[in-house]
Amino acid sequence: MREAEETQLGAFRKITRFLVQHGVETHGITPTTIEQRTDLRINQFFWMWFAVNFNILAFSTGSAGPAFFGLGVRHSLGIIVVVDLITSMIPAYFALFGPKLGTRGVVQCRFSWGYYGSRIPSLFNACSTQGFLILNCIIGGQTLAAVSSNIDETLGIIIISVISLTVTFCGYKFIHWFESFAWVPSALAFPVLVGMAGRDLSLTTFPVKPSPSTASILSFSSMVASSIITWCTLTPDYGVYHVQSAPKLQIFLYVYLGFLLPTLAWHIIGAVFAAAAPGIPSWDAGFEGGTNVGGLLAAVLSPAGGFGKFLLFFIALSTSCACAPTMYTFGISFMAISSFFARIPRYIFVIVSEAILIPMAIIGAKQFYDTLVNILSVIGYWTSAFASIVLAEHFIFRRSFSSTAYPTQNWDKAKLLPPGIAAVLAFSCASAVMIPCINQKFYIGPIARAGLGDIGVFAGWCTAFVVYIPLRLIERRIWPAR
Repeated sequence: MREAEETQLGAFRKITRFLVQHGVETHGITPTTIEQRTDLRINQFFWMWFAVNFNILAFSTGSAGPAFFGLGVRHSLGIIVVVDLITSMIPAYFALFGPKLGTRGVVQCRFSWGYYGSRIPSLFNACSTQGFLILNCIIGGQTLAAVSSNIDETLGIIIISVISLTVTFCGYKFIHWFESFAWVPSALAFPVLVGMAGRDLSLTTFPVKPSPSTASILSFSSMVASSIITWCTLTPDYGVYHVQSAPKLQIFLYVYLGFLLPTLAWHIIGAVFAAAAPGIPSWDAGFEGGTNVGGLLAAVLSPAGGFGKFLLFFIALSTSCACAPTMYTFGISFMAISSFFARIPRYIFVIVSEAILIPMAIIGAKQFYDTLVNILSVIGYWTSAFASIVLAEHFIFRRSFSSTAYPTQNWDKAKLLPPGIAAVLAFSCASAVMIPCINQKFYIGPIARAGLGDIGVFAGWCTAFVVYIPLRLIERRIWPAR
């Protein structure tokens, strides 16, 4: 038995050596040293996250305001602008941890969650990134299906997932290279899309909507916030080879604008197109009652004929820009769950992710908006509490990125890291408060049912912050060196 295991390990090592020779990254979750952080291209932070966010998943999120929550265009746009401006700061700040500490997001959180406690967000992050992959592949698959009658939704999902697998398999450097130019076709198509839509839009095309309820406003705000906050667990992963001395403000602004500009643009046209669809017969037919985002985009571009389908093809492929980093972080998150998983080569997790992704996306596409809202909201619940705990630790207790504040050499030494009791208890309390505030198809809590709507994201953030600080003070008093 042991000989068989040794034979298998030997085979893996041979494969890994071969892949390294051909440029495939095999580095896992070990923090990079200062000597390894040599990349001076700080503007890459902008192009990386601009490409990731300049895709039609953001269009779908914006369209949910009118299509799912019943909001008018004015209320939808007001929510989008305010929420995008504020929440884009969260993943932008988390991006600093990559170059400053050389740590992946699921490793950096060990300095608040502890060695064993960090397994909770690592597991949740693996599930969350897979959920994001499913959403992006559904959107991309629907849009490809709208391009040609020879491609159905299932085949479109497979195409997007295979492209994502290819990019992710090669690793960190290839993802950065891919994201540096992959946004260009979609960016060229965007003004044409807006221009084509402008020919049909007028004040009369927007149906009059009754005044929205507080529940609808808060629920849509929560969903939009979730779609952005969730990225905070990923942004540190894509700066671990960039130079440590890069100015913090410069990194922050590059990532902030990389999130805000594309997300805001796609959120806005998503809300506008979805709100106008009932007043434009061809759009309404393509939208299929608010269930087919690809069909809506195809209807908008249909007057352009073959050129419109050509543009739609590139818009569909843009979803792979968001799929690649989420698939990459899926593997990183799994490696942080236990030392056993950390010994498995990163590329194996990419293949596992692909195997899960395709059937789940095909099933989820049958009820798209239910899938979209459920996945984004559930991810937002836990990531809001997670982000609150990590930021509370950073701003109140560590206060800098120095090696004294964050002794990264202790990243895998449980006895030298915080016990994690404060973080786990704060997260548990946040979860207890969030549950009554949830408003989902699978469950509606009593607070949400009372008319406040889904405020789970906001309740979780505030509760985790308030509870963590006193618990962490007690924890540091008992274990002062940790």
